[in-house]
Amino acid sequence: MNTDKNGLVMVALVVSATLAAGQGIPTAAPPKAPATSKSALDKKTLEDYLRHLELWTPQVQVQIADPKPSSMPEFVQVDVHASMGQAFQDNSYLVSKDGKRILKAMVYDVAENPFKPDLTKLKTEFSPSLGTPGASVVLVMFSDFQCGYCREEAKMLRENLVKTFPTQARLYFKDYPLMQIHPWAKTAAMAGRCVFRGNPTAFWDYSDWAFANQATLTPETFQAKFLEYAQSKGLDAASLGKCLESRATEREVDRSIAEAKALNITGTPTLFINGRRLSTTIPWPNLQQIIQLEIEYQKTAKNAGEDCGCDVTLPSLTGPSLTGPSPTGAKP
Repeated sequence: MNTDKNGLVMVALVVSATLAAGQGIPTAAPPKAPATSKSALDKKTLEDYLRHLELWTPQVQVQIADPKPSSMPEFVQVDVHASMGQAFQDNSYLVSKDGKRILKAMVYDVAENPFKPDLTKLKTEFSPSLGTPGASVVLVMFSDFQCGYCREEAKMLRENLVKTFPTQARLYFKDYPLMQIHPWAKTAAMAGRCVFRGNPTAFWDYSDWAFANQATLTPETFQAKFLEYAQSKGLDAASLGKCLESRATEREVDRSIAEAKALNITGTPTLFINGRRLSTTIPWPNLQQIIQLEIEYQKTAKNAGEDCGCDVTLPSLTGPSLTGPSPTGAKP
């Protein structure tokens, strides 16, 4: 088509007018509004995300607490309790205030003992102990008299701790009987507390006896065998029998169990060394090295705190971090 200059101008004016009127010439579609973004502050969204992250099957019950302030100003803390039968796991997550980010990590203050959160929950008063009062290294052992691994750890500590560290270390014994898999463990814990009430130093011999006789003790025979033991050691068997029959020490054992749960202890034995948690039994040379390092550290830090203080976790599809009890017990 041939047009002169004036004609081109006229075409340009017509196109301009058409565009101005929004007619005739197609235009690009307006951008779509962004989809509503997900927020981890929504409990359902967070639960769905964590189920995928943690491999929690539909059988796992999940309870999500309301957000609360955290030590990091940009984040809130959300506590999550996951359970299935007797198994459980408690985790704390940091969620950004815009709901877009989740942190699963420990937050440390370099001015504080890194194990302070656990140290503040550990209560050693009125617990059986070995070693020197005021020692720079305090070990707290949560144990179960029917647990095989507890037997081995107790034997290791009895044979080596005081001999190797006669003045630098002190060991406390705490009861954590796993009743759902160990039927006479709580009875044994109550019996131990009865012995401790009457003669604190006799507790450790009783502990040796209970662990050594795991294979022959049963819920039906425990009391009779316990009284036979007491008589053989010259203890007041009549008083101990009354103490056990009346369950006089059950509250003490229950307090220890509650303390273990508050510490989120999910298996026995669990050992704390100046607040440092060891959830698995390790050989004595390794444990000795940890204690020695702590002795050296406390020479300048001085922040241990003398009186500060078999699995029941959720089954895992991937490995030992969330191991559950076997049909015959948490640990052999």
